[in-house]
Amino acid sequence: MARYIGPKCKLCRREGTKLFLKGTKCYTDKCPMVRKPQPPGQHGSLRRRRSSEYQNQLREKQKAKRIYGILEKQFRKYIEESMGAKEKTAGDTLMQILESRLDNLVYRSGFAVSRAQARQFVRRGLFLVNNKGVNIPSQRLKPKDIIKPTSFEKLHLREGFVLPEWLKANVKEKYVEIVRLPGSEDLQEQIDVQSIIEFYSR
Repeated sequence: MARYIGPKCKLCRREGTKLFLKGTKCYTDKCPMVRKPQPPGQHGSLRRRRSSEYQNQLREKQKAKRIYGILEKQFRKYIEESMGAKEKTAGDTLMQILESRLDNLVYRSGFAVSRAQARQFVRRGLFLVNNKGVNIPSQRLKPKDIIKPTSFEKLHLREGFVLPEWLKANVKEKYVEIVRLPGSEDLQEQIDVQSIIEFYSR
């Protein structure tokens, strides 16, 4: 399976904003976006050129893919599904699809410091969904589904995070339940979803 194996911090510098791909490092002065905010490469410059509408849409699309760790083929499938939705707007549907992935939910629940680490944990079989073992990071969950670690000893719990309102933690039983799918007001990522939809609508 194809995947990006290069320096993750270069992706943040390319997008000109923190994507929080390296966990706790992103919150320290060691973050390359603090030390070297210019785009990567020999011709990187602190002065960013004026961009076109197409380029802005492309950058928003790339930003979303990199934040959630999704490649183009799978991302396009999500876009096509979102555009075919009738009950909600394409943008809201797209973000709900991305947020309902198991790897993202493990990250949102504070069981991992980054989505990349969450994917690794899921592939290693460290989580149960509704008391059943799963190892597919892209599996999409729905309301009332329950995520439970098989062992806390192998996890790296994220400190100082706030559990989203659409998730509920049961401290006694040590699991997280999905109360509802997130709405536009619940989204924490700074992504212009409409620009992404317009990019694929060309």
